[in-house]
Amino acid sequence: MAVCYLGIGSNIGNRRKNIRLAVKKIKTLKNTQVLEFSDIIETEPVGGPAGQGKFLNAALKIHTRIPPKALLKRLKSIEKLLGRKKSVRFGARPIDLDILLYADKVMRKKDLVIPHPRMFEREFVMKPLLQMICR
Repeated sequence: MAVCYLGIGSNIGNRRKNIRLAVKKIKTLKNTQVLEFSDIIETEPVGGPAGQGKFLNAALKIHTRIPPKALLKRLKSIEKLLGRKKSVRFGARPIDLDILLYADKVMRKKDLVIPHPRMFEREFVMKPLLQMICR
């Protein structure tokens, strides 16, 4: 099984509930076990259109046998199930699920880059991630 870290964010609707539902859905993925969940932090939106509400952000540590591209597909299905629709880049959304790290893999595909290409630039990603890694 691979150790994988996911980023989770929400800035529409009941943000805390959206995050809880996403984690619940991730727990139901076959060949996947949730190991750890960071604290939830509130952050200002980064990029995207003006006037968005604040985000709640967290990170999740999982063990999975699902390959990276298949895991991404499942995460996108969870986003859709929880009400995410295609909109402007970095726009408001009820849930955002990102693969931050997947074992020791380095990938540069059109639809998936691991490690996540902007994670080191974003405190809202690094703070929850480091909380788990440094425990």
